[in-house]
Amino acid sequence: MKNMSRFAFKMFLKPGFEAEYEKRHAAIWPELVKMIKDSGVGNYSIYWDRDTNILFGYQECSGEGNSQDTSNGIDPITQKWWDMMADIMEVNPEDNSPVTIPLKEVFHLE
Repeated sequence: MKNMSRFAFKMFLKPGFEAEYEKRHAAIWPELVKMIKDSGVGNYSIYWDRDTNILFGYQECSGEGNSQDTSNGIDPITQKWWDMMADIMEVNPEDNSPVTIPLKEVFHLE
């Protein structure tokens, strides 16, 4: 059995784009879903805190990486998605990747 890790993070949604963010994710590209799953990421959820416009992401990963990891380069599908999302999220100027803050796990119950 592969080593499974949990990864939680926060991102920042620009005010007024809540509905657009949901709309774009409701129509997520099948090739992006396949690429995420093929990279070992599963059980992936994103939650929105309406009081702060912070997006909270959670995913379970087999292996070392996660969907926000750019250490091995960025594939063209992910880059295209990030470019499309850049107008509604806080992004890093060098590659349009979402500003992602990893969160430390302090409790887990199975």
